[in-house]
Amino acid sequence: MKPAPESRSPTAWHALDAAAVTEKLGSDASEGLTTAAAIPRLARYGSNCLPPPRRRGPGLRLALQFHNPLIYVLLAAAAITLGLRDYLDTAVIVGVVIINAVIGFVQEGRAEQALEAVRSLLANRATVVRDGERHDIDAAELVPGDLVVLESGDRVPADLRLLQVRDLHIDEAALTGESLPVAKQVARVAASAAIGDRFDVAHAGTVVSRGQGRGIVVATGAATEIGHIGALVAGVGSLTTPLTRQLDRFARRITAFILVLGAVAFAWGHYVAHMAMLDIFLAVVGLAVAAIPEGLPAIVTITLAIGTNAMARQRAVV
Repeated sequence: MKPAPESRSPTAWHALDAAAVTEKLGSDASEGLTTAAAIPRLARYGSNCLPPPRRRGPGLRLALQFHNPLIYVLLAAAAITLGLRDYLDTAVIVGVVIINAVIGFVQEGRAEQALEAVRSLLANRATVVRDGERHDIDAAELVPGDLVVLESGDRVPADLRLLQVRDLHIDEAALTGESLPVAKQVARVAASAAIGDRFDVAHAGTVVSRGQGRGIVVATGAATEIGHIGALVAGVGSLTTPLTRQLDRFARRITAFILVLGAVAFAWGHYVAHMAMLDIFLAVVGLAVAAIPEGLPAIVTITLAIGTNAMARQRAVV
């Protein structure tokens, strides 16, 4: 057998004849790989699984819920009211901040489950032909060039270029959103064919609805199409929405307004009304605390969470 080729984009295999794919991968259409050939390929290409997501620890995720200008103002107000022994206002402000943080923490935790859902699409077991014999192996041990046997009910364990099909229909809804099973074929398709039109390829994570087939592994793990989706999900950064930007601007403006108003009130009370220093200070603090919309962060977060859940129940969002 020929040695395994260099890594090749999985989107190119559907445009090659089945015989050409087998030759390039140094495999055999009936005997599959030898065990001796599969071992070094596993070390070279890695396990057939998606990399675990990079997660922020619970402590960091919770701490980041307080990273907001308006929250800073609320915490400062809570510290001042606590110092003035106004325990009721302190409890209200701290309670609002904690509720807002808990809701944000829970919602972010749900969002991080997206990548785990993608990783769960990969099959756990696979039937392969090695050394001319069928073996049931851990799907993580599959390597490019392996000959995989597909039967009704199987989850496709890796991206396969199909070599043999018998009434093979595969449900690709998890990958393409196509509601009906797709009939597969051996004849190659155009190089420009979209994922849903690659009828000679069985993609990892899809399910055989009926029929049988055999295919040669052309991509494993993160190199599969479902692996590309996992990489995209893992690479999604924090999105700054128009509403988020407006809230940040509002927080900065109201903070500046409160500081200016407090300074003016303090100056007027001290130099014009000739009030005692402690009395005017307490009045200014009370004015500042009253001007802070401590319920705004919680109201916005709760409203958005309820709206998103309502849309999800109506299948408007996934």
